Amino acid sequence: MSEPFPLVMSFAATDPSGGAGLQADMLTISSMGCHPLSVVTAITVQDTSGVEDVLPMEAEWVIDQARAMLEDVPVAAFKIGMLGSVENVVAIAEILADYPDVPFVLDTVLASGRGDELADEDMLDAMCELLIPQATIVTPNSIEARRLAINEDDEEDDPSLEECARRILAMGCEYVLITGTHEQSAKVINTLYSDRGVVRSDAWARLPGSYHGSGCTLASAIAALLAQGVDVPEAVKEAQEYTWQSLNSGFRPGMGQFIPDRLFWARGEDDETPLDVGS
Repeated sequence: MSEPFPLVMSFAATDPSGGAGLQADMLTISSMGCHPLSVVTAITVQDTSGVEDVLPMEAEWVIDQARAMLEDVPVAAFKIGMLGSVENVVAIAEILADYPDVPFVLDTVLASGRGDELADEDMLDAMCELLIPQATIVTPNSIEARRLAINEDDEEDDPSLEECARRILAMGCEYVLITGTHEQSAKVINTLYSDRGVVRSDAWARLPGSYHGSGCTLASAIAALLAQGVDVPEAVKEAQEYTWQSLNSGFRPGMGQFIPDRLFWARGEDDETPLDVGS
């Protein structure tokens, strides 16, 4: 019998389109060579255009789902996505505190690609206080990074992305990867920070169109690589390559956004990844 795959547990909301959320995590983790374990934090009504409604799971159900699996199998990494409620943030933080040696990737899902609000200020505060301090790496886009870092009491507070990273790191996580999809740059610049400053910065050709689930794909790919023992900087590099290729091979099944093809490697195509800058 072959050696078992590393197991990665994802806490996230469902997405019936398969573009983002728990379904995206499952596809990505499997595609990256790990076995996915899923904990449902919320059920959503959404399509490829946006989120129409969210039904958070009761925190007790979230705890029971996770504990049942954790008492049965060894988990090599955790990935956290959309959480649905403050109570779920608290519950998951308590679970993760029991596994301090297991890598933990936090994808700070604060809004949908269309801009639908998915986390209120109370949830944001709970994430900053309870989850970010435990995270191996936090993966906000530039909009989320500013929302996490900005001082709401100071109307003139306008931190740079580097300052946002510094403030998020000060909350206690080991690394912050700020992605630049929402910036107005010619290329997408993704920058990994630690308390030592910039660890690596990568520039990617900006693809046309709008994509549903790119952040879920990137964070889940990082988690899968960490589960396999890859160190954080290399995991970030490889996960970006995988994500760009899945976006480049993306498809538009409905009237909304494109969905990444997370199984692009099985289609027989061999496109060169245009990674321009790395350090």
